[in-house]
Amino acid sequence: MSLTDLAIRKLRPRDRAYKVADGHGLYLRVTPSDSRSWRMKYRFGDKEKLLTFGLYPEVKLSEARERTHRARAELRAGRDPGQRSLDDDGVSFEEVARDWHKRKALPWSERHADDVLTSLAREVFPGIGAKPVNAVTIADVSSTLRKVEARGAIETAHRLRQRVEAVFAFAIASGLATSNPAAAVKAGMMKMPRSTPQPALTTLAEFRSMLRDVQGAPAEPVTKLAATLLALTAVRPGELRNAPWSEFSEEAVLPVWTIAAARMKGAEERKAGESHIVPLSPEAVACVRRLRKLTGSGPLVFPSIRHVHKPMSENAIGYLLNRAGYHSRQTAHGFRSSFSTIMNEHFPQDRAVIDLMLAHIPERHSGSEHAYNRSKHMDRRRELAGEWAKLLTGKEQAATA
Repeated sequence: MSLTDLAIRKLRPRDRAYKVADGHGLYLRVTPSDSRSWRMKYRFGDKEKLLTFGLYPEVKLSEARERTHRARAELRAGRDPGQRSLDDDGVSFEEVARDWHKRKALPWSERHADDVLTSLAREVFPGIGAKPVNAVTIADVSSTLRKVEARGAIETAHRLRQRVEAVFAFAIASGLATSNPAAAVKAGMMKMPRSTPQPALTTLAEFRSMLRDVQGAPAEPVTKLAATLLALTAVRPGELRNAPWSEFSEEAVLPVWTIAAARMKGAEERKAGESHIVPLSPEAVACVRRLRKLTGSGPLVFPSIRHVHKPMSENAIGYLLNRAGYHSRQTAHGFRSSFSTIMNEHFPQDRAVIDLMLAHIPERHSGSEHAYNRSKHMDRRRELAGEWAKLLTGKEQAATA
């Protein structure tokens, strides 16, 4: 029975890959991830062989049938159509990579998804993008990555290798490749440079002084409030800059900032899981209320001065810190280190809870276990958020005086 486009669109993935025949050896293979690849089974000599024609719908039904017709003509002429297909008709690495990206990027932040595809398009596709995915060799991948290493971008080369490896793993799962050359090149790459910690003040007195100096430095009110909220919540700067108003519930009985899972840094295990809940101290609520008056009419809490639908510059808080006199002493990301160091000194028994407040997944913990722990310790996290705010404002001194 021949296939139709309507019949193909109605196909649904199953627990295991399965085949749907069209005729003359042509069939569509559907995987559990819903990747659909055209294949043609044939015999040449005494061996059963296989051709791959690409992914549906990039390769239409009519095109797959035309390639089958050409392959059968080669067989009638006594030639193995697989020899030509490997070079000419195989689905390209770029096609597979774009399909991989389309299927995997859903839980990612928009910025991360753009970064992944842009990096592949700029660094990888020019070298191996046009080659059939099953014809890309270890030498091909190594050559591509060494060009990146040659300009000193070692970290970028390692990230690219991971992404190319993921594309090949997807290709193998889709039946379009049989090996993963990106996995083999890892041992031959240049060693990753040792990371240097973000500059951060690690004493309470220094951190308080920095916050006072920041408020006295020249800057837009929204930028100063961004620094204040960053200090009070210890979230990642990117999560703060891109925050939409829809994530804030500052008027609730128990005020919280619920950061969407897709916006969080980390593995797909987290991104597909629960959001990160940030309890808001009274001081943080006051900060959010001031921001609501300034930017509450738009979608973003911290919009760009020029474009209300775009976030503030990623350098805005850093420049503010520099103007306040803290160049090379404190960075926006370093607020998290300051929070961790100071809070662990004051509350050593709460180390695990402090890690949860930083949205760290402890080693050897699964994403589901991490979600359970977040729920279990929410009351203590709220208490610690309040204690941290008191430390920053000096209110704990008044309470004990």
